Amino acid sequence: MNKKFSFFAFILWLSLAAPSCKEAAPPSPPVVIMAQSLDSLKAGVACAHPEAARIGAEILAAGGNAIDAATAMQWALAVCYPEAGNIGGGGFMVLRNSDGSSATLDFREKAPSAASANMYLNAEENPVEGSSTDTHLSSGVPGSVRGIFDAHERYGSMPMDQLINPAIALAAKGFPVTQKQAEYLNLDAEVFTNRNRAPVAFVRSDRPWQDGDTLVQTELAATLKRIRDQGPAGFYEGVTAALIADEMAAGAGLISAYDLKNYNAIWREPLTFPFGKYTIISMPPPSSGGVALAQIMGMYSDCIKEELRHNSPEYIHAMVESERRAYADRSYYLGDPDFTDVPVKALMDSLYLRRRMDNFTWAAATPSSAVSYGTIATFTESMETTHLSVIDAQGNAVSVTTTLNDNFGNKIVVTGAGFLLNNEMDDFSIKPGVPNMFGLVGGDANAIAPGKRMLSSMTPAIVTKDGNLFLVVGSPGGSTIITSVLQTIMNTAHFGMTLTVATAAPKFHSQWLPDVVYVEENRFDENALKKLEALGHKIMPVPSLGRVDAIRMRTDGTLEAVGDPRSDNQAAGYR
Repeated sequence: MNKKFSFFAFILWLSLAAPSCKEAAPPSPPVVIMAQSLDSLKAGVACAHPEAARIGAEILAAGGNAIDAATAMQWALAVCYPEAGNIGGGGFMVLRNSDGSSATLDFREKAPSAASANMYLNAEENPVEGSSTDTHLSSGVPGSVRGIFDAHERYGSMPMDQLINPAIALAAKGFPVTQKQAEYLNLDAEVFTNRNRAPVAFVRSDRPWQDGDTLVQTELAATLKRIRDQGPAGFYEGVTAALIADEMAAGAGLISAYDLKNYNAIWREPLTFPFGKYTIISMPPPSSGGVALAQIMGMYSDCIKEELRHNSPEYIHAMVESERRAYADRSYYLGDPDFTDVPVKALMDSLYLRRRMDNFTWAAATPSSAVSYGTIATFTESMETTHLSVIDAQGNAVSVTTTLNDNFGNKIVVTGAGFLLNNEMDDFSIKPGVPNMFGLVGGDANAIAPGKRMLSSMTPAIVTKDGNLFLVVGSPGGSTIITSVLQTIMNTAHFGMTLTVATAAPKFHSQWLPDVVYVEENRFDENALKKLEALGHKIMPVPSLGRVDAIRMRTDGTLEAVGDPRSDNQAAGYR
């Protein structure tokens, strides 16, 4: 053998066989894209604010799963969407894993331990105006922080500091407010000033807010850092808990250090029901959303046999008649299942639903005065909430709705901590038959009691078709959340619309009391509205209903993500 050839062959072999001293560069993360409506995505998010949508999509692009993205988005919304994003409120989560298993997490606020059934009534047992909405007394014990940590602990894959740091940066460095946010902040500037004992970040002293102005929240950044470094104890104990207790003492509120330390979120069994080839997965009580969806869709599919055109007078009539019966049942039977026996299965039973529609007629509307809650054979939100939807590249899906109740909650900021308090106590029935801020009435099942969770209309939902993921959906809107989610599901699953068209389609709403049908103004055919009025329906135009954030999985496995065009809502993801 030629030695020279052998030597060079040996060197060549070494160069090919030996590991390189220079490591290969890691692959670049996918490029995140953003718009109000996106299609052909591998992974995507949709939520109420562009900053939070961007952060969620970047987490997905960096390899995070759906819970990681939802976690980062909730922290971000607490900063960039103070109207409803929060650490001072609560909410619900519905999730479905890629293996088909599902779960729901209840992190709804609780009544403080010092709360009582008649706490908002005067000596004559009449409600004291504003006491359940505009004061420290209106705040329930916050659940958002505990809920975020509980979900992340069970399903998250990235470290929490990586998920909360983007929100801390948003708070410390600031973010540009949108035109709509500037309008909201200016509208409530006087209220912020009157209800707070120290200047708050949401009020400018020099001039009104304008589109693009930077909102910096230094105190909130410090609070988020304590949460990052100490976990849930950074909120429910220590410095932040002391600041909350001080705020309560200053305003005669009821939340105590004991209430904060003992707050718990609860994993509950998902509420599921069929609708043709579809299965809807949603929240059980204390959310009323899942039960109401099941009742309305059940009454429609069991009793309305005709093929009805979308938003025709006949379709709206049939849906309104179903809605008024479901909301009447809501007022009597639904509440916190840890405090009252909620007959969920009986309310969803097909025979019961058919009986509820016995007096339905195509010829005339049923007056709400003639509709009460049904007899069960075996024995009753300004609309500021926010929602986010996520689907990751593996097919894990998350639907989260959180709230402060009213726009900016009760508009009281915890001095020194920088976050807003909720006014969720108004969601209890403060007196039987007396409506809350959304016009909803209730009874004993939703009466105030220490440690009890107030009934909610939040309706995070996930829909499957023939066992495969189909839709992740939710909306803000107080009592209109249920019907906004309902119509988005019906538009996609029943009428076959694309998600972009389904989300933008005109909406209507009815809730038993008051006895009216709300319709988005200038969006419905006038002749159709006249036909409804001729049937006896009272039509009331409103500027808009719901702001849906949703993601649909197509049959080819790609995603369509949509942020509602009615506001600043945004979709983001990567292809």
